[in-house]
Amino acid sequence: MSESTVTPALRMSGIVKRFAGVTALSEVDLRLFPGEIHALVGENGAGKSTLIKVLTGIHDADAGIIELDGRPVRFTGPQQALRAGVSTVYQEVNLCPNLSVAENIYIGREPRRAGLIRFAAMRRDATRLLERLRLNIDVAAPLGSYSLAVQQLIAIARAVDLDAKVLILDEPTSSLDSGEVEQLFAVMRRLAAEGVAIGFVTHFLDQIFEICDRATVLRNGTLVGEYPVAQLDQKDLIAHMLGTALRALDEIEHEKPDPAVVARHDPLLQASGIGGRRNSVAPFDLTVRDGEVVGLAGLLGSGRTEVARLLFGADRASTGNLRVAGAPTALRSPRAAIDHRIAFCPKIANPKA
Repeated sequence: MSESTVTPALRMSGIVKRFAGVTALSEVDLRLFPGEIHALVGENGAGKSTLIKVLTGIHDADAGIIELDGRPVRFTGPQQALRAGVSTVYQEVNLCPNLSVAENIYIGREPRRAGLIRFAAMRRDATRLLERLRLNIDVAAPLGSYSLAVQQLIAIARAVDLDAKVLILDEPTSSLDSGEVEQLFAVMRRLAAEGVAIGFVTHFLDQIFEICDRATVLRNGTLVGEYPVAQLDQKDLIAHMLGTALRALDEIEHEKPDPAVVARHDPLLQASGIGGRRNSVAPFDLTVRDGEVVGLAGLLGSGRTEVARLLFGADRASTGNLRVAGAPTALRSPRAAIDHRIAFCPKIANPKA
């Protein structure tokens, strides 16, 4: 069935939002169709969060139209949007970790008899709902006893039980490992197959190509375009986001050294069994050669920053040894690291923290 014969579950047309004379959104359109997973893409500050807040009634649009199943709507807040079938699940799960899974799903709408909560019925209904999403967990257990990935799935389950027609997922995978991402994607695919329109906000471009059908790109508060994902590659998508051609990437690709040649170079930096004090970092090995870029990846709290601090001498190693340009080296301070031509650019602290 072509898009021209299907009414969008959600249509936002010509949305304008200004803050103190600054235009955050200028004539932005967004369409989400039943049964599709649609990426909302753009750099930080492109207007993605503002558009979602306009949709859910947190911000009132200065101009534009919002339609749900072809009918104009204007929400005064997230609860009104939720009652109309528009649910948003944010990166920070807004549930109660001290309550059970079942209580979180039905909070504010618990089954009651004579004013008393029917806990057995609530747990039974919650189990049935999670079975629909193929989640086999104990609904009587505290929500906080489960991983962030499961908590996000519980938030999605709550939205599903509220008969969500449109489900907005705002950066849901930013703190998940690959297995948890696949679990989330499986649930998203099942919901799309049931006809839910899903808006997916993420900065992981590879995930867009893995799960999304179409993408709407924003740049500096304006609409760049709406594209079938199958007709894009990553460089096309980045070019739309940045507004520039990516010839530099092609040049870098051609200039990239042969890995086999790099592997023959002597290590510039070689760590063997380096470990931090008080078990801050388990002993690790790391080799960096001339002409190569070595990625150091891991989730928040996995020890990436601690590893960098050990290699820079900002923290003292309790085990192992380090060689710089082939010579044994003890980096007991950042000054010693700088003397060996090792530089360190620390992460920027969150100004809102």
